Amino acid sequence: MAIILGIDPGSRVTGYGIVESVGQKIKYLGSGCIRTSGDRLPPKLGQIYDGVREIITQFHPDYFAIEEVFLSKNAASALKLGQARGAAIVAAVNCNIPVYEYSARQIKQSVVGYGNAQKEQVQAMVVSILKLNRCPMADAADALAGAICHAHAITSLIGMELGGLKNTRGMSKGRLY
Repeated sequence: MAIILGIDPGSRVTGYGIVESVGQKIKYLGSGCIRTSGDRLPPKLGQIYDGVREIITQFHPDYFAIEEVFLSKNAASALKLGQARGAAIVAAVNCNIPVYEYSARQIKQSVVGYGNAQKEQVQAMVVSILKLNRCPMADAADALAGAICHAHAITSLIGMELGGLKNTRGMSKGRLY
């Protein structure tokens, strides 16, 4: 069993999603958004950090999944996003939670089966996979998609270990008992 916290960072709205992964089953535990206030970035980063710490305290996740930074045409926006992402990551690291980063393409591939999927397709699959009655807010749905992606990655790695397959470095990992 693993509890996974997924984060979709933003300087104004940071989405979060919590899932529990048991074998092939993924269960929804919670989701929402951390909304920052004010005009200055440093206090917003503090609000993101505090919000993520509060979620960690409430759910005690085993893993932290976050989308990698992507290149943007607007450098200022990319820098703010990177700083928001950093505030969330520092909260996880300070709580000794392992951080895993996934590209947007990896998340879409894992959740939808297609790396160029549209946002609406990802949201629809999040609702389907987690058996939700309604679609969460967009930022929360993206965070849940990141958590689902990591749950799938864990399941794949366990399957490789149980099968005695070699890891990516070519060293045999043996079997889990």
